[in-house]
Amino acid sequence: MSQNLFIGSLAYATTDDTLKAFFEQIGEVASARVAIDRDTNRSRGFGFVQFTDEANNQKAVDELNGKELDGRAINVDLARPKEDRPRRDFGGNNNGGGNAFRQRSW
Repeated sequence: MSQNLFIGSLAYATTDDTLKAFFEQIGEVASARVAIDRDTNRSRGFGFVQFTDEANNQKAVDELNGKELDGRAINVDLARPKEDRPRRDFGGNNNGGGNAFRQRSW
């Protein structure tokens, strides 16, 4: 798996297509994704770009970091790998806490 670029400070108007088109000035883009909030269906203000040739990553960082895209100066950096985090448990046994669902007995 090749290295992704992390793109920060994206405008809410930036789409996958505009992000891809912007980075194609460096080289062929394999994928470009803007992170979308599940609840609001709006951009979360960051995204990821992956080039077909990984050699373009450093060139993109050097040439596009701080450049303007859709009216905002963007941050371009190598993406860090996702950390292994313990899974959060939102349900189940909360020992009689206030949010537990109780069946009515009538």
